[in-house]
Amino acid sequence: MDTPFSTLIRTASHEQHTEAETSSFMGDLLGGRLAVDAYARYTEQLWFVYRALEEGAEALREDPVAGPFIQAELFRTAALEQDLAHLRGADWRAGVSPLPATVAYAERVAECARDWPAGYVAHHYTRYLGDLSGGQIIRDKAERTWGFTRKGDGVRFYVFEEIGNPAAFKRTYRELLDGVNADDLEKQRIVDECKRAFAFNSAVFHQLGGEFPLSA
Repeated sequence: MDTPFSTLIRTASHEQHTEAETSSFMGDLLGGRLAVDAYARYTEQLWFVYRALEEGAEALREDPVAGPFIQAELFRTAALEQDLAHLRGADWRAGVSPLPATVAYAERVAECARDWPAGYVAHHYTRYLGDLSGGQIIRDKAERTWGFTRKGDGVRFYVFEEIGNPAAFKRTYRELLDGVNADDLEKQRIVDECKRAFAFNSAVFHQLGGEFPLSA
C-alpha cells in the first residue's frame, strides 16, 4: 500500500465515524440539552466496553500484531470506575446495566482479543485515539454543563494523566499503525473491523437516544 495505513484506516472509516459522532443522542449531550443522568448512563456503557478491551490486553502483550499497542498509560477502566463512583455513588456496581448494543460491542471486542489480535487493533484504535481526540470535547462540555471540577471526578476517563503530550503520543500511535505486522489483505480486514467498531458505537448511541429521546 502506497498510502500510510494510519491514513487509510482514518479515511476508509470516515463515513461510519461521522455517523457515530452525529447521532441525536450525542448531539443532545454536546448541546447541553440532557441532564447529567444521560452522561452517567453513557459512562456506564463505556465501562462495559473498556473492561472487555482491557481484560483482554494482558494476554496480547507479547503478540506480534497487537502487542505494540498494549500500553498501560492508555488504560481507562480505573478512571471510569472513579467517575461512576462519583456519578452513581459508592454502590454504583449494583445499578449499572449494559444496553443490548453494548453487550454485542463488548462481546465482539472480547472475541477479537481472544481469537483475532489484528481485529483487536481495530477496536483499540477506534476507542483510544477517539478518546484522546474527540473525547476531549465531551470532557469540556461535561465540565461546563454539570460543574465537574476540571479534570476531576466525573471526567477522569477523558484525562490521560500519564500522557504528557497527547499530540506527540497520537503521532507515535499512527506510526505504530503504519508499521503494523500485517499484510495488505489483513490490513483491509482491520479497516473493515474498524468500520464495524464505529457501527457498534452508533448502535449504542441509538439505544441511548431511545432512553433519552429529546431530539425525537
